[in-house]
Amino acid sequence: MSNCGISRWDDPRKINKKLKELTSQPIWEVDDEYYEKEIMPYYNEKCKKSYQVFEESQKYIPGGVQHNLAFNKPFPMCMSKAKGAYLYDKDGNEYIDFLQAGGPTILGSNYEPVRKKVFELLEDCGPVTGLLHESEMLIAKEINKHMPNVEMFRMLGSGTESVMASLRIARIATGKKHVIKIGGAYHGWSDQMVYGLKIPGSRALLESHGIPGKCFKWTDEVRPNDLNMLEAMLKRNRLRGGTAAVLLEPVGPESGTRPVAKKYNQGVRELCDRYGALLIFDEVVTGFRVDIGGAQGYFDVVPDLTIFGKIVAGGYPAAGGVGGKTEYASLMAAGLATGKHRAYVGGTLSANPLSCIAGYTAIQEIDKQNACEKAGKMGDRLCDGLKELIDRYSLPYVAYNQGSIVHLECTGAMSFDFSSMSFVKSALGLLKHKDMMYVRKDSMEKMGAAYMANGIVTLAGSRLYNSMADTPEIIDEALNRFENVFKHVKKTDKGLVK
Repeated sequence: MSNCGISRWDDPRKINKKLKELTSQPIWEVDDEYYEKEIMPYYNEKCKKSYQVFEESQKYIPGGVQHNLAFNKPFPMCMSKAKGAYLYDKDGNEYIDFLQAGGPTILGSNYEPVRKKVFELLEDCGPVTGLLHESEMLIAKEINKHMPNVEMFRMLGSGTESVMASLRIARIATGKKHVIKIGGAYHGWSDQMVYGLKIPGSRALLESHGIPGKCFKWTDEVRPNDLNMLEAMLKRNRLRGGTAAVLLEPVGPESGTRPVAKKYNQGVRELCDRYGALLIFDEVVTGFRVDIGGAQGYFDVVPDLTIFGKIVAGGYPAAGGVGGKTEYASLMAAGLATGKHRAYVGGTLSANPLSCIAGYTAIQEIDKQNACEKAGKMGDRLCDGLKELIDRYSLPYVAYNQGSIVHLECTGAMSFDFSSMSFVKSALGLLKHKDMMYVRKDSMEKMGAAYMANGIVTLAGSRLYNSMADTPEIIDEALNRFENVFKHVKKTDKGLVK
C-alpha cells in the first residue's frame, strides 16, 4: 500500500482563473429570508446551551474563545463530544466534522487505539516527567522511517515555535539573515512571520498590529507559484548579505488555498541550491496527511528542514517540531557546547511523554490503516460532489482538493494578490480593495453559519478536512446537506469595488 492521499493534481492556472472570475462578480450567498427564517432560528432555538457558555466566556476570555478556529457566525458552538467523523455540541446536536480540529485528526476524532495508549502512559508515569522518556526517541525514529530526509527531529510545543527554531538554524548554518516566505502563507504568529498573511503582497499592512516595523527587516515575501519573482528576490538579497532560507507550504499558502504547480517545489529547491539558501518545508498540515511521507514524499523533493505540527501529536496538545538533515538539525542540540554556535530552543512541556506517545502511536496507525489514501479518496468524492452541485445550481463557486484537504471557495474572500516589489503599489491595492475583502469575508462566514445549521462543520465555510472515519455514506449525506444550502443561494449586489 502506497498510503498516498493525493490521486490528482489540478492545474493551478485553471483554479486561479476561476477564482478571479469569482471575485470579479458580486457575491452569491444564501438569501436573507432563508437566513432569517431557518438559519437563525436553529441557533436561537437549538443551540441555547452553546450561547450560554459563550455569553459567560466573554467575561473571562478576550473575544469569548481561546482559539481563532472556534469563532463562528453568529456565535461559537460549544462542543461536548467528538468521535470519528462527528462532533456533538452541548445541546446534543450532531454534526459531520470537516474541521477535524484544524487538520490533526486524520484517523478521526478521539481514535481509540491512540486513546488507549495515552491512558496506559497516564497510568504509568502521568503526562510529564521533566526528564528523558523513551517515547521521545520512538516518535523521532518513526518520523525518520517514513521521512528519511528527517534524519533528526526535535519536538516542540507548536508549529510557531518550530518555525522560529528553523529560522535560527538556517541563519547559523548559512551565516545569512534574510528569509523569504511565500505571500499569503501562515507560518505561525512570531513577530517576524506575521508578514504577508492571508493576502499576498499585504506585507505588514493587515495583521501586524503591536509588532515594531524593524522586526520585518529580514523578512521578504514573493508571489505564490512565481519562480521568476523568487529568483529576483534571491538576486536582490545577494547584494544585501544573502538569503538564509526560503520557507513554504509545499501544497501552496494557507493549506493550498493558493495552489502551486506540481513542479514548483522542485524549482524552489534548485533556486535554493543556486543561491545557497536552505529550503524549509512547513508540513504542519501536510505531514502525514497528504502522504505518509509528507508532501516531500509526494513531490519527491528533499527539503533541508521540515516543520511539523497538527498530526505529529496525534490530535493531542503540544503538536510541533522541526527536523531535517543531521548537519542542520544538530545545530539545536541540547546543553552547552563551548565554542560552538547553537540555536537556542526550549519549552518545559515540549516533547512530554503524553504528546510523544500519542504522536508515535498515531503515525503507526496512519501507516497501518492506510489512512492517507482512505481519507484522500473520500476527499475526491466530496470535491467531485461539490463540483456537481455547483454546476447543477449554476453557481460561480470553486471547488478543488489536495487529497483530504478540500477547498470550497464561495466568495473568494482571500483570493486577492497585491504582490509587487513596490511597497507603495501593494499598499494602494490593499487600500482600494480592503472594504470589499471584509464584505466577502463576512459573506464567507455567513455561508459557514448556513453549513453549521445544516449539520456540517467547516473551517470558516471555505475549507474542509477529511478523515479516515469518513465513509461514502457520510460523504453522500454531507453532499445532501450542502445541496440544501446551495438551493437557497442567490446573487447579491455586494462585494464589488465602488
